[in-house]
Amino acid sequence: MCERFVDLPDINVRGLEGAHREPLTIHFESRRTVVGCPECGVVAQVKDRPLVTLVDLPINGRPTSLVWHKRRFLCADDLCSTGSWTEQDSRVAFARHSTTDRAGRWLTRQIGQHGRSVQEIAEELGCAWHTVNDALLRYGEVLVDDEQRFGDVEALGLDEVLFVHDGPYRRLVFSTSIVDVHSGQLLDVVPGRSGKAPTQWLLSQGEEWLARVRYATLDLSGPYRSVFTNTVPQATQVADPFHLIKLANLKLDECRRRVQNEREGHRGRKLDPLYRARRLLTMADERLDDHGREKLMGLLNAGDPRGQVFATWRAKELVRGLYEHHDADLALMFVQRLGNDLQDPELPEEARSLGRTLLRWKHQIAAWHKAHVTNAPTEAANNLIKRVKRVAFGFKNFRNYRLRSLLYAGKPNWSLLPTLTPR
Repeated sequence: MCERFVDLPDINVRGLEGAHREPLTIHFESRRTVVGCPECGVVAQVKDRPLVTLVDLPINGRPTSLVWHKRRFLCADDLCSTGSWTEQDSRVAFARHSTTDRAGRWLTRQIGQHGRSVQEIAEELGCAWHTVNDALLRYGEVLVDDEQRFGDVEALGLDEVLFVHDGPYRRLVFSTSIVDVHSGQLLDVVPGRSGKAPTQWLLSQGEEWLARVRYATLDLSGPYRSVFTNTVPQATQVADPFHLIKLANLKLDECRRRVQNEREGHRGRKLDPLYRARRLLTMADERLDDHGREKLMGLLNAGDPRGQVFATWRAKELVRGLYEHHDADLALMFVQRLGNDLQDPELPEEARSLGRTLLRWKHQIAAWHKAHVTNAPTEAANNLIKRVKRVAFGFKNFRNYRLRSLLYAGKPNWSLLPTLTPR
């Protein structure tokens, strides 16, 4: 009956310890069989009985540990070089593991698939944080390193995501997410936001895999553009529309704050016209009703007599208008002409800066009208990574950070978990 209660194969329960509602300890041993020396085949003798404590799944809500009374065998042949060895049974636990096999697979699913924290699982199992994390590494890395986890990729996305605030000065350390844009699957996370690590990762996938990439999405990042140019030159690079419009709004806000300081001598205050107009300026023109547009024009007339903010606002609206049609050739002509027009020396510096960006990225910007792929799935994967970071209260170890991110957002094949062999 006790053996069925513990539900482990080929064991004998020797005893139980634990008061009412206290953690439970179960002593057991493997059912004795004749064991031969693995080298010479001579029947082995029992040398001693070391005790190995394993963390197991809770029983009726009580943290449970199993004490395995193992047998250490000794070869009876004095001439044999084997010496002694300890019995192992992977159905109970793998060698040098601190958890039972079933506990290791369970906690991997709870943390990786369901997004629970390591500390939460450790408290539920009644063990240390490192015990749970070590088991997660052993089982989880086999899942995420599965060669069949992802196949050919047609559209690839790169984006940066903050990894950690490091050191006493809280230095920002970034990582780069590599995402299959069509499926939204996080392929991998590499350190840094330069082009070195993503280039190495892509080249490691092989020429055949790289040749199948048709589109490469990015957010106006020079290093990432170099990565795609060097690794997938045949792919069409597509600048993300959201980030382009975000840049236009950023230039508009920079212009508003500069004019505010030049005119008033201080940062915006609630009664200053330009400060009152800050929300209206970032709204889409078609979303402004008659009252809103009249209010915006009045505030600009009062706070921007030279029309610098108004000119930058018009430039922002023209950039937005680029995505109102789907003709790729017309889009390229539009971007080229708008970029040239914005180089007028009479325009504010922020508008001219926006124009220079349009000219540098004109082919990537116009490519959206043909490809219709964006970096939105990459941003979605970053949001999942940030959720994992919030649950974990941040990371300092990149290995843990990468594993947790890939288990949660990398879409591993969870059907492999019951049968995989941990490391």
